[in-house]
Amino acid sequence: MNFDVPIAELMALLLGACRTGAWMAVCPPFNSRLIPGPVKALLSVGLTLPMTPYLRDTVPSMETPALIFSVIMQVFVGVGLGFVTALLFAALQAAGDLLDLFGGFTLAMAYDPLGMSQNAVFGRFYNLIAITLLFASDGHQLILRGFLQSFKTLPLDTTFSVETFTKLLVSGIGEMFLSALQIAGPLICVLFLADVSLGLLNRVAPALNAFQLGFPIKIFLVVTLSGLAIGMLPGALHTLVERAVSAVVQLSGG
Repeated sequence: MNFDVPIAELMALLLGACRTGAWMAVCPPFNSRLIPGPVKALLSVGLTLPMTPYLRDTVPSMETPALIFSVIMQVFVGVGLGFVTALLFAALQAAGDLLDLFGGFTLAMAYDPLGMSQNAVFGRFYNLIAITLLFASDGHQLILRGFLQSFKTLPLDTTFSVETFTKLLVSGIGEMFLSALQIAGPLICVLFLADVSLGLLNRVAPALNAFQLGFPIKIFLVVTLSGLAIGMLPGALHTLVERAVSAVVQLSGG
């Protein structure tokens, strides 16, 4: 039994799946180790399948060197688009890390088997809260839509501008640190004032050994006020999602 396989559509699907797979390996929340590799591979094919009609006419030459170059280029494009999105989402992780640093939780570093790294308490906590809110608010659909738009604005036979990618990378790093400070800034100010108060108390009454009480007091402040600060995370996450999607669309030339 012979089957008539449309070669152009098949190559468009496979090359597009290379870009989608590379993007899913970097972009949150799809880069989580909770999603098995075979599932990510099937998702990359399934997400690329509706975009195949837009990619059919942009398939490069069928020669082996051209196909190898196209595969490498699609992986590079997918990693670049995913990295821009992941860079903005790192602001929430950085905000939690700042709270761990100023609150003394860095002394309780624990091994994260999913991230394969050492993480403190609030850094990982903010990251999990952000992923939960992202799925609860359907923000992941907005991220997927922004990425799939790149197949229309950035076909298989073109590449994005390296100059634009560099500008977005520099601005993304600045926005990441700025967003982290905006999220964790109020709590950091409270912890700083607590340190100043403990220092003045230690000068007034050295026998109390105020700095020995500093760790439980700061831990109490962080745990208490962080519960109030969680109410800010949905608005901050919505802003980060909009910035990430606009950066991906701008990078792809949309």
